Amino acid sequence: MARRPTPPGTPERTGLGHVADLVRDAIPPLHPAGLPFVAGPLAVAALAGRRKWLRRAGLVTAAASAAFFRHPDRVPPNRANVVVAPADGQIALVDTAVPPAEVDLGEQPLPRVSIFLSVLDVHVQRTPVSGIVREVAYQRGQFRSADLPEASSVNERNTMLLETESGQLVTVVQIAGLLARRIVCDARTGDKLTIGDTYGLIRFGSRVDTYFPAGTTLLVEPGQRTVGGETVLAELPS
Repeated sequence: MARRPTPPGTPERTGLGHVADLVRDAIPPLHPAGLPFVAGPLAVAALAGRRKWLRRAGLVTAAASAAFFRHPDRVPPNRANVVVAPADGQIALVDTAVPPAEVDLGEQPLPRVSIFLSVLDVHVQRTPVSGIVREVAYQRGQFRSADLPEASSVNERNTMLLETESGQLVTVVQIAGLLARRIVCDARTGDKLTIGDTYGLIRFGSRVDTYFPAGTTLLVEPGQRTVGGETVLAELPS
């Protein structure tokens, strides 16, 4: 979901319209998956009557849910052969590892970047490159803390294999965590995705791994913060 620029020549809004634009720009939109988690507590607050504690609890829960399911606009870089972060968070690992067996990329370790998402991070996932979805595979597993190295191989996960226009294969893996018990992936085999597109969501606290083809130049380090859809993780081989 990239930010839409204002077309040239568009009249500048004033008064209440301008204020509404400022509010809309400052408050991120809500991912559709979060609507029940916001609407439910709001309904409780509305029906609370004179029970102030119940109304306050409903409003606080609705606000917390809206914050968790926020879906901010992002603008991916306009550079060839780059791979952007599929998620907001902190880089936990920059190494090489064998990609998930379910996408059948062989046993050769490939460059990998792992991003850990805390419960305070934006939890939508974004497409790291433009390309065709060649495979989407869901694998049941455990729910260990997502910041542990072994989480990549033993935790429940959803793997998406993308092929770029130049034929490069990039794999992105949504990994459940200790609290994250629900992985959502809207992409399907054959879909054509554009870099920075929102394709999924994990709740509540999780990890996203990206595997790159051999020869990729990695441009990040462990501990670095990422902005999904904008931070450049790597440059693919030409």
